[in-house]
Amino acid sequence: MGNEASLPLDMCATFDADEIKRLGKRFKKLDLDNSGSLSVDEFMSLPELQQNPLVQRVIEIFDDDGNGEVDFKEFIQGVSQFSVKGDKDTKLRNCKSNLNNFPMSECRIHNVLKMMVGNNLKDTQLQQIVDKTILFADKDDDGRISFEEFCSIVGNTDVHKKMVVDV
Repeated sequence: MGNEASLPLDMCATFDADEIKRLGKRFKKLDLDNSGSLSVDEFMSLPELQQNPLVQRVIEIFDDDGNGEVDFKEFIQGVSQFSVKGDKDTKLRNCKSNLNNFPMSECRIHNVLKMMVGNNLKDTQLQQIVDKTILFADKDDDGRISFEEFCSIVGNTDVHKKMVVDV
């Protein structure tokens, strides 16, 4: 599973020894089959994730090596991205790498929103949101949202305070 000594120094700077111990205990509780890694099903054992439409994307973010499971090191790295100790710029950079595909086209924005809202909105309502988003955010009128345009909108909000996990 790994321990504090085997974690990269920048992660140990994000969390103190007690926090890493607590995260280790949480990891072990989630690791239902004691395999040393978390599967999608084990993540889904958390009630708060069962109805979250973004859970698959969160798991992909945590799964750094892309093997379909999250080991302890990946778990710590993933949780550190959402740490309350994290600053706004770091969270925006993580958002950029996790959303990838900047600039975002109308189709990509539509797909991200659809993933987030599921069937709770009609396609016409969803398209209205996409249209208004592009109209509001697309400052250079190229029909896409660049990372800089995204930051200019999100940067003026407290969204980074919502992107947190309490350790």
